[in-house]
Amino acid sequence: MPRYHFNVYDGVVPLDKKGVELPDLIFARREAIRYAGVLLEEGARLESLGPEWRMEVTGGADLILFRLDFFVTPSSAVSSFEKTKA
Repeated sequence: MPRYHFNVYDGVVPLDKKGVELPDLIFARREAIRYAGVLLEEGARLESLGPEWRMEVTGGADLILFRLDFFVTPSSAVSSFEKTKA
């Protein structure tokens, strides 16, 4: 069974050195989305997400198979509102 590594780049979570064995890439995608949800929920609760968050899923040879990206981008309406509050 192939081993997949879920490397998160957020300045907090260490890289996944152990990985997990999963039947195939479809299962790896499902696990990546599930795990990302858990980490994002925890980060939101601690307000430590930062402006950029990503997860790279690699296979046996450290080849990146796919990537999940999460960005917090305020709209211009929010930026204008924040300026008028100050």
